[in-house]
Amino acid sequence: MGTFCSVIKFENLQELKRLCHWGPIIALGVIAICSTMAMIDSVLWYWPLHTTGGSVNFIMLINWTVMILYNYFNAMFVGPGFVPLGWKPENSQDTMYLQYCKVCQAYKAPRSHHCRKCNRCVMKMDHHCPWINNCCGYQNHASFTLFLLLAPLGCIHAAFIFVMTMYTQLYNRLSFGWNTVKIDMSAARRDPVPIVPFGLAAFAATLFALGLALGTTIAVGMLFFIQMKIILRNKTSIESWIEEKAKDRIQYYQLDEVFVFPYDMGSRWRNFKQVFTWSGVPEGDGLEWPIREGCHQYSLTIEQLKQKADKRVRSVRYKVIEDYSGACCPLNKGIKTFFTSPCTEEPRIQLQKGEFILATRGLRYWLYGDKILDDSFIEGVSRIRGWFPRNCVEKCPCDAETDQAPEGEKKNG
Repeated sequence: MGTFCSVIKFENLQELKRLCHWGPIIALGVIAICSTMAMIDSVLWYWPLHTTGGSVNFIMLINWTVMILYNYFNAMFVGPGFVPLGWKPENSQDTMYLQYCKVCQAYKAPRSHHCRKCNRCVMKMDHHCPWINNCCGYQNHASFTLFLLLAPLGCIHAAFIFVMTMYTQLYNRLSFGWNTVKIDMSAARRDPVPIVPFGLAAFAATLFALGLALGTTIAVGMLFFIQMKIILRNKTSIESWIEEKAKDRIQYYQLDEVFVFPYDMGSRWRNFKQVFTWSGVPEGDGLEWPIREGCHQYSLTIEQLKQKADKRVRSVRYKVIEDYSGACCPLNKGIKTFFTSPCTEEPRIQLQKGEFILATRGLRYWLYGDKILDDSFIEGVSRIRGWFPRNCVEKCPCDAETDQAPEGEKKNG
């Protein structure tokens, strides 16, 4: 009893508020619908008590559900890990390489960024995910990625059960006429009568669950591949954008230097082990990181400071070459743009040809930035901020790239 009470603390109970958000409600709703319908349909298609195959099938379904929920709640409630309030490096001279967060009253540790949703500096922040209503970062990156893997696998299994159930239930109910096909949805034709009757309502529910399972498989499966791609390079989405701006800065000034990402261990397996461990606890403490040979512990933060000092690379000016309606997943901007829409609560912004945008960060097919309403680049003018497709804009000439992004703006999606 004492152990139980030590686990359930006031702080843990406060975390339950994360469930009161549209993201977890939808995610858990999809899991509940697909799991429940798959178990019900398993009874109809492959009765688990009569055969070994049926028992294995049913146990696998329960196993998928348990593992999916375990990793989902781990990602949500364990959280990414936050930089301690008031944190500063042990060596006071190292503060010259770090940015200071006025909200947390602390220095930003290497690879950490301030999240406006969590209102804290997050260790190794990748993005703020609305589906878990929390950030994905140092402590929960492995659980989040495992959830992205297990959810499609479970949905593929469930989808197979849905298809087989509808096939077996409809097979004996079809009657073909000369010009007609009739389906008898009553259970009277089954001998013996099934424990769970498969009527019209059950058919509609199974069809709906099949659509959810297939949609989840595609959407979440693509997110899994995106996450694995950056994990095998030991990067985050934010760090990929920093690296892109570093290369742009070097090219623009024609500097005799090469930016080497300091946390890439040189092999995919070593990068993989930085996130996934047998103990479930990622390597390091979230404040200091192993670096590749020839790099500095603060190589990335030094590059960030250079970009902060260089107004030109802190934000890149783009001109809109194609109208964009502001749709979350635009079908007319290409299949890759449609399926890689940022998973975030941040808004999309409408674009009209000829307008100008200041991009502060981005993904491969999407950018995030500010639209200047009056076509001026004076500090403090009114702006509209949000995501927009990369293929709707083109980069302006370098000599026109001015202005700067607001201090402290970091990726939250």
